[in-house]
Amino acid sequence: MLDAFLNYDLLRNTFYAGLLVGLIAPLLGTFIVVRRQSMIADGLSHVTLAGLAFGLLMQKKYTLLVFTPFHTGIAFSIIGALIIENLRDVYKAFQEIAIPIILSLGVGLSIVFIALADGINTDIFSYLFGSVAAVSGADLRLILYISWLVVTFVVFLYKPLFALSFDEEFAKVSGIQAKLIHFLFIVMTALVISASIRIVGVLLVSALMTLPVATSMRIAKSFKQTIIYSIIYGEIAVIIGLTTGYYFEIPPGGTIVITSALLLGFTLLFKRIQFIVGIKRDDRNAA
Repeated sequence: MLDAFLNYDLLRNTFYAGLLVGLIAPLLGTFIVVRRQSMIADGLSHVTLAGLAFGLLMQKKYTLLVFTPFHTGIAFSIIGALIIENLRDVYKAFQEIAIPIILSLGVGLSIVFIALADGINTDIFSYLFGSVAAVSGADLRLILYISWLVVTFVVFLYKPLFALSFDEEFAKVSGIQAKLIHFLFIVMTALVISASIRIVGVLLVSALMTLPVATSMRIAKSFKQTIIYSIIYGEIAVIIGLTTGYYFEIPPGGTIVITSALLLGFTLLFKRIQFIVGIKRDDRNAA
């Protein structure tokens, strides 16, 4: 793989993009999990799929179209994020209903656009499950820019985000502009999902935002540790997933998610063994 990495730009682009996605997906995913909004990634990913299908349709009908499916996917994801935020305001007592509404809309639009584009082809397949050779130089630059935006957003608004995630009412009383930060947060989430689809795929992107977080929560002793461990687990999953995907010639999305799930399983097993050993040690000390 090293020779291929040195000789092929697409492989290098995919690897660099994977490292960036392994950073920003768990970074924002930590806040999503704490906010109990894990399903929002699924909703936005299906809207992104509709955008990708629309882009492929337009590309097929208008070959000189400047925008790629990647760009239309980002646009649809941001629009979907804004619709979710608006629906949360409309249904204040039932805010979670916004996600299935947008998810259903995304699935419906995807089916229509894919059918109009004469079915699923290799392009849409790579968007669904990721690809080890799908990231162009332009895509990498766009993912790098998105990563910079997300990291800057979290660094500069860490305290308000932390407060809103754990105690929204207190945060509002403290003078934090909750509505603006919620708006920016969901837009950042849409951008992260859009950036991740090249590596993990639309159908599996939510796993990269939640599984590393679920793993780190079992061993972290603070919120900042949870973020750091989530990023570490995310990067490990991406590196192993891309490597195995290359050697076995399969979409990396599946191998990344399987690696994330195995890391979670090993961590849960380790904590269980640690718990049992601790009980036995306490019993011996009591005796």
